Amino acid sequence: MNIEKEEQLFKKRMSELERFAEKRYCPVYSDFLNMNEISMLLAMKQELSGVPLALFGGYEGAERRMACFHGGEPDDDTWMRADYPIACLCIRPVNARFGDALTHRDYLGAILNLGIERGKTGDILIRENTAYLFCSRGIAPFVCENLIQVKHTNVRAEEEDVGQLDIRPEYRQIKGTVSSLRLDSVVSLAFGIARGVSADYIAAGRVFVNGRVMLSGSRLLKEGEVVSVRGLGRFVFDEAGGISRKGRIGVTLLKYV
Repeated sequence: MNIEKEEQLFKKRMSELERFAEKRYCPVYSDFLNMNEISMLLAMKQELSGVPLALFGGYEGAERRMACFHGGEPDDDTWMRADYPIACLCIRPVNARFGDALTHRDYLGAILNLGIERGKTGDILIRENTAYLFCSRGIAPFVCENLIQVKHTNVRAEEEDVGQLDIRPEYRQIKGTVSSLRLDSVVSLAFGIARGVSADYIAAGRVFVNGRVMLSGSRLLKEGEVVSVRGLGRFVFDEAGGISRKGRIGVTLLKYV
């Protein structure tokens, strides 16, 4: 299936969810959306009929998020407290002493090997020897029962109360200087790559700011904006500081780890 047809099908599916929410006067949720899908959804807002739309992935700062279309009145803020059908599973080794050092790819591969569609899974956060998987509530019992091994490590998965978890992204602070606050310049600093390489990533549609794809490196960043680069990672543009004698701008970035 070519990219254009995939985009058309995605837009059609989002429009159908919105119409269903409006007709039933109730919240309707999508599967987990990736960065590109979120960008397309935000770009098509004018094509939609105005039903309130929100995005959430189980915790603040999630990259993969569900869309919620709420069929209530525009001034009814109950949609902001929607009960997203998201579960959080805690995945731990049965015996931590003999467990492998598992990566995000290891966990994701084991989960998808169970026959689960990618759209049913959200972010996977790893904290030491424990992984937290955000997934659709409907598949949580299946994963808990069937996910017994990741790579060569025997594991157990248990559902946690999302409301009781204090899960936040972890950051590594990066300080440096840039010639300007242009997107290509800041991406170059964040990932230690040449500015020309960062420009190539942008031209290829692999760079997102606040969930929207950016195709121009001249876009100036503002404090608090989140930049995602497919294949490299994410960072928050935290602060722009003073200007050096050579005219370079001091910046502080918070890179997700």
